[in-house]
Amino acid sequence: MTEDKAASSGEVFLKPESILEGPFWPERIKVISCKQVGTGFEVQGIGVKSERFYSRILRKSDLEKVKRIDLGRKDFSGDAEAFFLSMEGKRIRYAFQFDPLYAVNVSQIDPLPHQIDAVYHYILKHPRIRFLLADDPGAGKTIMAGLILKELKQRGLVERVLIVIPGHLRDQWVRELKEKFGETFRTIDRGVVDASWGRNVWLEENQAITSMDFAKQEDVMVSLAEARWDLVIVDEAHKMAAYKYGEKMKKTERYKL
Repeated sequence: MTEDKAASSGEVFLKPESILEGPFWPERIKVISCKQVGTGFEVQGIGVKSERFYSRILRKSDLEKVKRIDLGRKDFSGDAEAFFLSMEGKRIRYAFQFDPLYAVNVSQIDPLPHQIDAVYHYILKHPRIRFLLADDPGAGKTIMAGLILKELKQRGLVERVLIVIPGHLRDQWVRELKEKFGETFRTIDRGVVDASWGRNVWLEENQAITSMDFAKQEDVMVSLAEARWDLVIVDEAHKMAAYKYGEKMKKTERYKL
């Protein structure tokens, strides 16, 4: 983009469709009309950003303070594939605003009616997402959790996610989240923690998955407590419950977690 200083021929310099910039307007304007008034010029224009109407009489000496912005010719010789990918990225980025089932349509799943009903008609409508999914085994609670995760991430509400599951389900969760939702989670176990001596691995990972029996260990809970998460998903959460026997309450290590 180039800028030309005002010339002595004001009417040429201020011709309609010109883009002007100067201390006489709070923004750049596009000239609608220009006519000579005495020794000056009456310039009428529209704000480029606000579309507000402006009318101003400029003296010839004022033209030295005005710049004409040459936007140049449109260049269509760029990389068409890169442009397409950029537009596709923006489409995906804002799709949730127009697509009521965005996460469903960008994931490799075929959801059942009760899953869509729970996620889109109940859970996501609440300002605070804090729910217990108590469907029968095999009802697809992992799919529902993945849909919630995908929707909240796309809306910019979630960045740091922790998933706590029974140890024998860890690999299944990692695989399904990757294959069905395109989400990669780092498995945190004793080997990872020991290899990160002197650092808090929970602070380094934005998407972590761990087993409840590992996370309940005292030294692990201390480091885990230092991290803050936007979303926590717990599978088989009933295994973290406290138990009451008569008047006595038994709080397990899982419950403390």
